Amino acid sequence: MRIDEPIKALKRLDDGTAMRGVFYLLLSLTAIFLIIDVRNMETSPKLSTADPAYQVPFLPPAGTKGDPSDAAQSPSSPAEVLNKPMTLELGPGGVLLVEGTFDPGASSRFAREIEVRGEYVRTVALNSPGGSVDDALAISKLIREKSLTTKVVSRALCASSCPIVLAGGVERLAEKDAVVGVHQLFTVRNVIPAADELMSTTQSATARVARHLEAMGIAAELWFNALETPADRLYYLTAKEMADFRLTTTPAASPKKRS
Repeated sequence: MRIDEPIKALKRLDDGTAMRGVFYLLLSLTAIFLIIDVRNMETSPKLSTADPAYQVPFLPPAGTKGDPSDAAQSPSSPAEVLNKPMTLELGPGGVLLVEGTFDPGASSRFAREIEVRGEYVRTVALNSPGGSVDDALAISKLIREKSLTTKVVSRALCASSCPIVLAGGVERLAEKDAVVGVHQLFTVRNVIPAADELMSTTQSATARVARHLEAMGIAAELWFNALETPADRLYYLTAKEMADFRLTTTPAASPKKRS
């Protein structure tokens, strides 16, 4: 086989195929590095490891990564509000405020709220540091099923698994100074899993999130930034990145001032 034949074959691939190839390469490398980390951490009883079930959120500015290196604004809500289990509050104009951590079972509470008062809900406003990936996926899917809008208002936080929920909106809005960030999946566990279990869990969770984001019309580059960012850091997304990755469907806008 001539040496230039593989190169010509790559050039014939369309952009989507090439991006999927890059994604699966990154996924494989992530699994390998996680296995190495687990083997190096076997003497420690409590460590952060990849797990789709539950993430322990941390709040900015505990760790940052990306461009800008720090969030443009600090979240306006205090830590005690963001760290509490998810609450739901229906406000004027059909805006359902989803606030706090996505604790296990949060998606069931969200589904009950939509079942009872869904006819009044038009927009889901997010203010969350993330949490359970499984619950975030379930909430996001229901939002898309009900054709709702999602938004992050000025100085509200949407981090970790929260952008998965944001992705569910048929319209997705982020006001100026909204704090939106992503990073790798993680949790805190008392028992370190075996390397093969960790690899299986990581691959499954990563694939489910990536598949969901693709179904929601979000560009794969968003998840690449999450995969590349350690669990104790956040990659803060600029307004341009959110638009480029199709995480938002309209340009970022400032909240209207009252006259």
